[in-house]
Order: sequence, then structure tokens, then C-alpha cells
Amino acid sequence: MQRENESDDGSQKVAVITGSSKGIGKAIAIEFAKEGYKIVLNARDEDELIEAVNDVKKTIGATEERVTYSVGDISQENICISLIEHTIKVFGRIDVLVNNAGIGGASKRVQELTSDEWDYVIDVNLKGAFLCMREAIKKMTYGDKSTRKTYSIINISSVHESIPQPQSVPYSASKGGMEMLTRTVALEVADKGIRVNGIAPGAIATDMNIEILEDEQKRKEEEMRIPMHRIGRPQEIAKVALFLASDDASYMTGTTVYVDGGLTLSS
Repeated sequence: MQRENESDDGSQKVAVITGSSKGIGKAIAIEFAKEGYKIVLNARDEDELIEAVNDVKKTIGATEERVTYSVGDISQENICISLIEHTIKVFGRIDVLVNNAGIGGASKRVQELTSDEWDYVIDVNLKGAFLCMREAIKKMTYGDKSTRKTYSIINISSVHESIPQPQSVPYSASKGGMEMLTRTVALEVADKGIRVNGIAPGAIATDMNIEILEDEQKRKEEEMRIPMHRIGRPQEIAKVALFLASDDASYMTGTTVYVDGGLTLSS
């Protein structure tokens, strides 16, 4: 019987996760590694990446030789190209791409934003996802559409792709753009054995929400806004990503799954 982490030829599947030195990205890398995938991590800070690689290895055994990394800011085209090329060079294939890298940007009203501040958030959150998708699709072996075995691209978005967030215009715009990027590319490659889906997290316990997490009053206020009255864990996003990459989700494409404790129901 074929294992979930194996391709049709019996070899281990390969997953690339951007922005994976910490937070949601790191949790996704660990979850996929536990399932037997070969993993390629990416982030801007090499020291943090090395630490994340070591943490991933600890979960699967120190002797495992199926985790590597590629340093760089995916807002840069050459970095996205080198990330996918590194994956092919080391592991010979790519089966799953998780576009997780993202930044929040400055908290400013629209009239206070500079064009550089706008560009950087859009470049990291949206252009970077596009570039990594483009390069990964070039390298993915097109699956046999008569079978359930497919390749998977997962875009980590935000509830703010549909809920406006004042003083975060570039961030919300980038996430809204990611929803349509997901749907459009999914339509383009649906007949090529490549599925493209998104995940829209709500409030998750990551560095992006550190101001809320470290302030008891702000945390309580945030938790009261969420129908489930708690902030989510990175592992809860990782589990959904693993499902979307699996053959259990073989008939899903162009869909964004909201993982938000019900936040969008009350907003």
C-alpha cells in the first residue's frame, strides 16, 4: 500500500515551505516532516533557519537526511528561482509548495503610507507567492489526471483577505490579491494534476501578534472577539495544510479554508 508521503514511484514526496524559520511556517515544516516528507525550509535569517532545521530534525531523528534550507527574501525574483532550483538539485523533485512567507507592514492610515512601504508588503506577500508558484509549476511533473495523485500548492493568506483591517491597507490588499491568485492559478492548472488551495488563519499565536500575546488586557479583548474565545496555535494551521496536500483533499482546488475560531462569522 502506498504511504501518504510517497509518490507513485514509491519515493518520498518533497515539500517546500517559505517563511518557515518560526511560527506557522515552522509548524508546517515539522508536521510535514513527521509525515515523512523531505523538507526545504526558507527564510531571510540564516541563523534562525539553522535553528529551525535542527528543531525539525529533532522531531524525526537526528540521523535523518531529508531536511535542507535555502536563505533569502522571496520578494526577490532571483531568490524564488534559486529556492526551487536548490530543491531540485538536492531532492530531484517538488511535490508541495507552501507559500507562507509574509509580513504585516507598518500600522498606518492610507494617507500616511509611502510607496516603498506599500511595495515591500505587496512584494513579499503577493509577488513572492506568485514567483514561487511560477517556478514550482515549471518543475512539477504533471500528474496523471486519471488518478487521484496530484501535486499541491498551498497559499497561507489571512482572514483579512475578506475582512478589512484599518491601518493595514497593503497587508489586506495583498491577502485579498492572494485569494484571486489562488483561484486563478488553480483554474489554469486544474487539468495538469496540480491543485492550488489557500488557508486563511485568524488570530494565531505567532510573532506577528506578539503585542497582543504579551499584553493580558489586549489578549483578553482579542479572545472575546473570537467566537471560540481563544487564539489559535500554529499547529492547527499546519494540520490543515497537511490535509490540503494529501490525497484526502484530491478533489479540492481553488478553495480557501478559513481557520479562525469563527472570527469571520462575527465580523
